[in-house]
Amino acid sequence: MFGTNGISPIFLTTVDVTGGIGLDLKNWVKKVDANGNTVVDENGDVVLEEAYSVATGTVLTIDTKAKKLLNGDKELVDISSAFTPQKVEFMKSGGSYAVTFGKKLQTLAAETLGIEAPQVYAPSKEISHEGQGLTAVEKIFNRNAVGVTSETALHAGSDVRVRVNIVGSQDTTGPMTCQELEAMAASTISPLVDGAYQSGCHTASVWDSKAKANIPKLMSFMNKFGLITARDPKGVYPAMTDVIHKVLNDITVDDRAIIIGGDSHTRMSKGVAFGADSGTVAIALATGESAMPIPESVKVTFKGNMKSYMDFRDVVHSTQAQMLKQFGGENVFQGRIIEVHIGTLLADQAFTFTDWTAEMKAKASICISQDETLIQSLELAKSRIQIMINKGMENEAKTLNGLIALADKRIEEIKSGTNPALAPDDNAKYYAEVVVDLDAISEPMIADPDVNNEDASKRYTHDVIRPVSYYDGKSVDLGFIGSCMVHKGDMQIIAQMFRNIEKQNGSISFKAPLVIAPPTYNIVDELKAEGDWEILQKYSGFEFDDAVPKNTARTKYENIMYLERPGCNLCMGNQEKAEPGDTVIATSTRLFQGRVVADTTEKKGESLLGSTPLVVLSTMLGRFPTLEEYKSAVEGIDLTRFAPPTQEMTTKYTAQAVPINVV
Repeated sequence: MFGTNGISPIFLTTVDVTGGIGLDLKNWVKKVDANGNTVVDENGDVVLEEAYSVATGTVLTIDTKAKKLLNGDKELVDISSAFTPQKVEFMKSGGSYAVTFGKKLQTLAAETLGIEAPQVYAPSKEISHEGQGLTAVEKIFNRNAVGVTSETALHAGSDVRVRVNIVGSQDTTGPMTCQELEAMAASTISPLVDGAYQSGCHTASVWDSKAKANIPKLMSFMNKFGLITARDPKGVYPAMTDVIHKVLNDITVDDRAIIIGGDSHTRMSKGVAFGADSGTVAIALATGESAMPIPESVKVTFKGNMKSYMDFRDVVHSTQAQMLKQFGGENVFQGRIIEVHIGTLLADQAFTFTDWTAEMKAKASICISQDETLIQSLELAKSRIQIMINKGMENEAKTLNGLIALADKRIEEIKSGTNPALAPDDNAKYYAEVVVDLDAISEPMIADPDVNNEDASKRYTHDVIRPVSYYDGKSVDLGFIGSCMVHKGDMQIIAQMFRNIEKQNGSISFKAPLVIAPPTYNIVDELKAEGDWEILQKYSGFEFDDAVPKNTARTKYENIMYLERPGCNLCMGNQEKAEPGDTVIATSTRLFQGRVVADTTEKKGESLLGSTPLVVLSTMLGRFPTLEEYKSAVEGIDLTRFAPPTQEMTTKYTAQAVPINVV
């Protein structure tokens, strides 16, 4: 697999563990003038030029001995990172399964016999720098390391086996995970795993013949295997289509956990989470382990103050824009851990940031929280898990009750001071440090696919971030609020806006369709109990009914509000899409060509991404609002606010952290 500007981390993981070769071609480079200065365009963006061609028909040679990529006799790029001893071992064995199970059995046998395991496999790559502190991800990996021989703490670049605490499987790749588990002859979940969940969110929009044929079988298999499942094979609790990432965020009850999920947006705001292929998910479920390198980290901190009319989603987009500006167009996040010092924001809201790090092309992300904030987040997680228990979702192993017990233990550790919230050492080493200036964010910020950019390399990248004033009345054909990027607060913002506009105008109408898909049933239930769902129902032209789910995909939309079933909906694009050629403004994550909206011969479809209040107002106006219209519409509304922590969130380096050998 080749990537012309890097490879998405989840795809690189997939090709590595299946014994393939994943190459970052690095064939686009910054253009420089005769004086060596970087060339920028009229917008101030760095101009890229192709260092060598990979056009269709080009023949390239991979020299596996020299670890070089060649075009004829010409060396193009060094590819040694694709041929580490660990990756070559996977290539030789046709994938990671045999190696993973072999190492696990060998470690268990050696520990049982009280001997040192003989050197049969490629050894774990163990890198340790004397006197250097640990980043947050380095601390997590050291805590969960398996079969490590080093007596000192490991740093980035090490390649080790780690214990996996939480595992998630989603419904489009889940059937493949089942096949992988059957091929392994695995019959039950590893006791090392604290909790695992099988979702039904990716096929939530339409209960068609394909879903009816596949989903019940998937849920039955995973339920028997030991996962908590969105659909009960015995019919005790009603089928739920909660977005997998939101559920995983709720059941992650330790900020030092490692999470593996079958989706690129496995990006929890507690612990560190990695999106993975179906095979890696299967390995994690069966063994409670995964093998991977410790990535480098980029530290993100904030300064200044949010303006009262800005939403945290605008901070998320601005982080990407400011990072690119600070580093001359280089995406320092790509393939690395984003360690975001968010401090004061609850995990529910902070997930908006960690989720977007997939679009930042990061390997994963970690939220550094203050003690009190983390305790509040864990208490919320406990309440959500208890609701799952009350609905009848607990299994024979009492997994959900076990998670609540783990949360209680972690809360007590924090309160007593014996083990405070995870924080990096004060002398940890980072690849780069990014400081986001909140004072500089003065308008709603929009991620633009830039579909008509003459430079094809800059289309559909998530890197084009523009203020709302850029669009100056541009028409909007459809708005979408949903996916894993929104939380309960977003749904409350919609209700607040409706009440304000109803009070001002007497009623509410839409000049473009507005599709709303809440992330989870828990959130819908909470909104109903608190009275916010009622006003959404009042102005909806369609409301989902689980007793009679849709069985055909919607292809045409009226200028009304649609209250859709919780799930991925339009963000996934596999069941329903906007009408071809539409200009869509959405809260979701994806703006790729054809994902949310297809092209027509006359016009390219475009999915622009922005905050919840911006989407609501745009559908009421049928166009992008002016800044003044936006300010007026959100006045007095409690948007998702964020105030940076006032103190450094680090720990004093003590040189005492050492790997734990878990068997």
